[in-house]
Amino acid sequence: MKTLDLNEAAQLLHIHPQTLLQKARGDKFPAAKPGKRWIFIEEDLINWVRGQYHMPRQDVGQGEILCSTKERIVRTGGSSSPIRTAKEYADLLKPPTKRKRKS
Repeated sequence: MKTLDLNEAAQLLHIHPQTLLQKARGDKFPAAKPGKRWIFIEEDLINWVRGQYHMPRQDVGQGEILCSTKERIVRTGGSSSPIRTAKEYADLLKPPTKRKRKS
């Protein structure tokens, strides 16, 4: 098990040390401060990064989706067609038209 200081951990994560410090203080990163300095365990940081991966959902059938945890979830509403959703957005973004006057 290898421990890293703030600068080494920031270099591993490719972020600025001050950003890492703020996130460590806010409990957003696995870190400890046993004395005057923050320490990070390299394996914990790697596992944290792996937990941040975006896993796209896969359609399994009408109204159901399969999550990365292999659980089945039934959709309760909303549009299932991306084309329909795009059309709905386009309709909402159209400029307003003037109403015709009644004579």
